Amino acid sequence: MDIETFYEQNEARRESAEFEFGSEWTDASGNEYELSWVEATGELYLMVEPDALVNEDIFGDFLVSDEDVNELTVVIVAKVPSLAALEDRLQGWEDAMLEDNSLEWLYERVGDA
Repeated sequence: MDIETFYEQNEARRESAEFEFGSEWTDASGNEYELSWVEATGELYLMVEPDALVNEDIFGDFLVSDEDVNELTVVIVAKVPSLAALEDRLQGWEDAMLEDNSLEWLYERVGDA
């Protein structure tokens, strides 16, 4: 689902505190994901962003196109009841995230949640 639909389906998500656990998670194809946890619902979700278009203007400045919210896809991967429980499961995530296909590591850690 897109990010706007994600928030519309449950307003508690929109009003809740969120904790980010990195934005460089990758799958086997090399796609990048951002991992976040919603405090009010306990939902751990991945958001995949489309590749942003980067252009250079005549002055050599780089311009990044705005992303359409309809293109930001969200996938809920687990429900974890507390931040402390999530931090226990994700211990070492900063290093694991940088490995190839780091989503495999993530799924092993939260697969039974």
